[in-house]
Amino acid sequence: MTTISSTVPAPIKPGPEMKALARFHQDVSWDGVIQADGMGPGTPRMTATGTGLHHVIQDGRWIVGDYEQDQYLPDGTFVLRWQLHWVAGWDPAAQEYRATIADCYGHTDVLRGRIDGDLLTFQTLDEHAPVRIRLYWHLEGTDRIIWRNEISLNGGPFELVERYVCRPWDDRGLRVPSV
Repeated sequence: MTTISSTVPAPIKPGPEMKALARFHQDVSWDGVIQADGMGPGTPRMTATGTGLHHVIQDGRWIVGDYEQDQYLPDGTFVLRWQLHWVAGWDPAAQEYRATIADCYGHTDVLRGRIDGDLLTFQTLDEHAPVRIRLYWHLEGTDRIIWRNEISLNGGPFELVERYVCRPWDDRGLRVPSV
């Protein structure tokens, strides 16, 4: 006798890929620089400070990140608060990491990712999109992650938009001191 439970596929079980991905998704605070023209032609160089908070959903199948950063002109004048929602995980059908993003400007994207040792890279899935992004997380140690955002316009080369030094938080929500 066939039962519904024997014919309905079960959800995937998170595997070692999610454990590997979680190393790069720590709760962090950061500071760094947004390049001149990084937010579009004519935009000024800015500094930024921000935070990223993460949790897992669907029994560990996906990692969700919520990011927020304040951006300032070199003289310290506040410009804006930027926000982004991120969902990343392992796609067993594609055999690669996938992520979706949505930010406060209304931008959305789907990215593909890979891990090479202590480097995580995500890049826009659509190779023919007029605007493509490439994101890097480089684990330099237990207390320091370097994060970079690059952009390619109309098939051109990728160029640096922003670079941040991220510092993980401890279990109490306090920044881990830099060495």
